[in-house]
Amino acid sequence: MAMGSMNNNSGDEENIMSEINMTPLIDIMLVLLIIFMVTSTAALESGLDIELPKTQITNEKKTDEILIVTLSKDGKIALQGKNVEDVDLPAKIAAALKELKTESVILEGDTKAYLGKAVELMDIAKSAGAKNFSIAAEEDPNKKK
Repeated sequence: MAMGSMNNNSGDEENIMSEINMTPLIDIMLVLLIIFMVTSTAALESGLDIELPKTQITNEKKTDEILIVTLSKDGKIALQGKNVEDVDLPAKIAAALKELKTESVILEGDTKAYLGKAVELMDIAKSAGAKNFSIAAEEDPNKKK
């Protein structure tokens, strides 16, 4: 029997598939996209776990041009969600104020944070060039206006 040509499309022979299956690649990319989206929104949250005090009225401001200083109940400090050591604090606050081109600081303090530490933070920020201070609070829907 003679050998048949390769172009013979008889029912017994299988065609060679030369395409790459993109479905698994797309699935992996979508999973990575979801993971990135979840972790990036978590990164925008405060670097410390704090419980803000409750108030009846809150003022909403644009926070992209305001320095946010966070004080946890155990005395840890974060600037814009990144932990900072006490010794580096004055230089880091001055650099952040200059970078954001602002003189405004929002102090986020846990309800159980030490008041003396909060006043100390405000004093350090003032010596670093801050002129406007705000204290962050959450609106309490249970309190009547």
